[in-house]
Amino acid sequence: MKILVIGSGGREHALVWKIRQSPRTDKVYCAPGNAGIGEMVELVSTRPEEVEKLSDFAEKEKIDLTVVGPELPLTLGIVDLFEKRGLKIFGPNRGAARLEGSKAFAKEIMEENRIPTAAFATFSDPDSAKRYVARKKSCVVKADGLAGGKGVTVCSGREEAEAAIDDIMVRKAFGCAGDKVVVEELLIGEEASFMALTDGEHIIPLASSQDHKRVFDGDRGPNTGGMGAYSPAPVVDPAVHRDILEQILKPLLAGLKRKGVRYQGVLYVGLMITDDGPKVLEFNARFGDPECQPVLMRLKSDLVPLLEAAIEGRLDQVETEWEDGASVCVVLCAGGYPGPYQKEKEIRGLEDLKDWGRGFVFHAGTAKRDDQWVTSGGRVLGVTALGGNTEKAVREVYRAVDRIQWEGMHYRKDIARRALKDKVAGG
Repeated sequence: MKILVIGSGGREHALVWKIRQSPRTDKVYCAPGNAGIGEMVELVSTRPEEVEKLSDFAEKEKIDLTVVGPELPLTLGIVDLFEKRGLKIFGPNRGAARLEGSKAFAKEIMEENRIPTAAFATFSDPDSAKRYVARKKSCVVKADGLAGGKGVTVCSGREEAEAAIDDIMVRKAFGCAGDKVVVEELLIGEEASFMALTDGEHIIPLASSQDHKRVFDGDRGPNTGGMGAYSPAPVVDPAVHRDILEQILKPLLAGLKRKGVRYQGVLYVGLMITDDGPKVLEFNARFGDPECQPVLMRLKSDLVPLLEAAIEGRLDQVETEWEDGASVCVVLCAGGYPGPYQKEKEIRGLEDLKDWGRGFVFHAGTAKRDDQWVTSGGRVLGVTALGGNTEKAVREVYRAVDRIQWEGMHYRKDIARRALKDKVAGG
């Protein structure tokens, strides 16, 4: 099979890494990829949002399967376009991708189908939103549209909430994604990530995981695209797992179907595990990043047949097998991230990990200059390790992290701390 992976981050590097292991794979392309991915497969200089060019390429090269990594091409309708041309593609169509493209739409679907989530209100003008938050001691303010994982502000009072509304709706920090805001109650509990493959009828849950959104140890500082993740997440015990399937995923798919929307692809549910059970924070229409890295590290099954089964509506005929133990991903970031960040900083130590037997370094924001690795993005590398348990995986991953250096590099030293009963990882 000839397979095309769309995207350029650590998630796409992990997808390429896993897909290349399939005996069904003959050749893999990645558009546009990154320098690390380019060490593995042929890169295509087409951006994810250039959906017409991507479909032209897939048709010309007779691509057997396309796998979409990021959310933007999904919301632009790349799946609809490929299917119209008779091309096989993994991901939800434009109507289904609205679950991520519009938080207001997602909340309406949840309300209609009695899916547990935070109480909310949606606003199209800043003054109305400010009058609403004036009555709240705490809340969460979210840009309605796609904001690269950064359009969410947890507010402890009226001033913070008003500042967030101004940032999103007046100063347009996230462009047209801030034409609307969703204001939610602040849920208390422990966060978890739950990803599942679905063909619209059948569901195959993937291993649970937990992301770390805040930039600093102890969940302090602004939100980021994700500073690290681990799998499995102990908070998703068998009872919680059952509740997610029965109270969230099944009602969601049924509710979408009633609207004439069939969801095929991977469905990501961001959750808060509260005293009242799991409640939905957000839906994503694609693999999480960095959750994809530790989850795929644990997947023993061939990924390609699973993706094909989701497309062809026969997920009930396949199964998944998982590595025992745990996996942990630590994201190494450029100086200044998640704000304006430094580029072109020389990365040292990657050669020391070239033959690392218990993990892999996934590239997200790297480039090569005269055979030297340099930084080119905010999230630069996702160092990911396997271990017999979470504690062993944590030790393994931070030993690897210690081998890598560049000027301004920073990362969290407490990834997976909740699974270790708040013992500080690393160092």
